[in-house]
Amino acid sequence: MSGEDRGRAADTPEELDALQEVYAGLLARAPEHDVAPSTERVEAVCDLLGHPERSFRVLHVAGTNGKTSTARMAERLLREHGLRTGLYTSPHLTSVTERIRVDGEPLSAAEFVAAWQDVAPYVHMVDARSAQTGGPRMSYFEVLTVMAFAAFADAPVEVAVVEVGMGGRWDATNVVQPEVAVVTPIARDHERWLGHELVDIAGEKAGVLKERVTAVLAEQREEVDGVLLAAAAERGARVLREGVDLEVLSRQVAVGGQLVDLRTPGGVYADVFLPLHGEHQAHNAVLALTAVESMLRGVGALVAGPVEAAFADVSSPGRLELVRSSPAVLVDAAHNPHGAEALAAAVREAFTFERLVGVVGVLADKDAEQILAALEPLMDDVVVTRSSSERALDVADLAEVATDVFGEDRVHAVDRLDEAIARATDLAEQGVSGSPTGAGVLVTGSITLVAEARTLFGRA
Repeated sequence: MSGEDRGRAADTPEELDALQEVYAGLLARAPEHDVAPSTERVEAVCDLLGHPERSFRVLHVAGTNGKTSTARMAERLLREHGLRTGLYTSPHLTSVTERIRVDGEPLSAAEFVAAWQDVAPYVHMVDARSAQTGGPRMSYFEVLTVMAFAAFADAPVEVAVVEVGMGGRWDATNVVQPEVAVVTPIARDHERWLGHELVDIAGEKAGVLKERVTAVLAEQREEVDGVLLAAAAERGARVLREGVDLEVLSRQVAVGGQLVDLRTPGGVYADVFLPLHGEHQAHNAVLALTAVESMLRGVGALVAGPVEAAFADVSSPGRLELVRSSPAVLVDAAHNPHGAEALAAAVREAFTFERLVGVVGVLADKDAEQILAALEPLMDDVVVTRSSSERALDVADLAEVATDVFGEDRVHAVDRLDEAIARATDLAEQGVSGSPTGAGVLVTGSITLVAEARTLFGRA
C-alpha cells in the first residue's frame, strides 16, 4: 500500500496560508536546539487529550545517525504488511508537514492545521501552568510531538514509527510505551545537552529502553554497548544485538543502490534490493527489518515478497540523493563526524568521479573541523558557504577551519549557496574527460543546507 493510496486534492492557497500562520506560531516557541530537558509538559498535554499516544502500537527509534532512514524503512515494511501507519521524523527538508505522515504521506496543510487546533487549547493550558511555576512554554518540538500523536489517533493508525528528536531519556517522544525500541549507532553529537563522553550520550539514549520492550541494538563501541546492555537488563528488556542476533551477511553494489543479504532472528533474507547507497544503509535495513519482524511475528521470518517490495520502494530524501546529473550533484545531510565518515565511504563505493568538489556549510554548534577532516580525502576542492539558518557558522570562520584541513589552495569561500554550487560545478568540470560521471559536486554539512539545495534543484 503506497502513501498515494490515501488520495487527496492539492492544498488550496487558503489552506497553505493557514498552514504558514500555524507554522509561524510554532516557530515563535523555543527551537529544537534550545531544550528544557523534561517530558512533563508533553505528558501533561497527553493526559488532557486522553492519551492519544496509547491508542496505537509504537516502534521507537533512537541513536545518533541513521534514525530517519531506519524509521522510514520500518514504516514502509509495516505498511507493506497491510497495517495503517504513522511516521514521525525530524527535521524536515521542505515543509513541516513532512514530519507527520499517515500511510506514508505527509499531512495535508488542512490536516496539519486541524492537528494544531485539536491540541492548541491544551497546549495553552500547560503553558499557563508552567508559567505559574516559572517554567517555559512548550517548545516547538514538544508541540509538534503532541500534534503527531493527535493526528495518528485521529486517523486512526494501527502502528506508529516514532523517531527521537534528541537524546532519549527526556526527549518529548519518550512518553510513548513502545513494543520495540531501536538504537542506531551512537556517536558524539548535541554534546551541549547530551554530554561529551560516549557513555554519557549512551546513558541518555538508553532512556528509550522501557520495561519489557524488545531492544534492537546496532553494533556499538564497547563502552556504549555496556551502557545499553546494563539499561536493558535493569528494565527486563529483550535484547537483539547486531553482530550477535542480526547482521548484514553480504552486500553488492547494484545500479541505483545495492543487493543485500540480511540475517535476523527469524532467518536469512537473500538478494534484497535496497535503492540507497552505502554500507550504513544496509545496517539501517537490518535494524528496521529485525524491529518489524519482532512486532509482526515475534519469532520467525516474514514472507519474502512483501519484504522485497517494501525495501525496493524505500526512499530517504537528502541522504546521498542525486538531484542533478551531468555534472552530478549529490546532497547528503551528514552533520556530524560519524555521518561524514559514512558519507565518504558510500561515495567512494558507489561513484567514480574524476573530480569531486564539495559544497559545505556547517552549523555553529557542530564539530566543523572533524566533519571537514572526514571529507578531505574525498574532495579535490571545497567551497565553503552557509545556509540561511541563524545557527549557521559564518563563512569566513568556516573557511579558516577548512584551510587548516584542506590547505589554502583547495578552499573557496562563497556566501550564497546558489553561487557556491555554481562555483563548485565550474571547479569540478575543470580538467575532466567529458564523461557524464567525470565531474561531481557534493553538498553536505548540515540538514538546512541540504534542504535549501534540494529546493534550488526543484526537489521541494
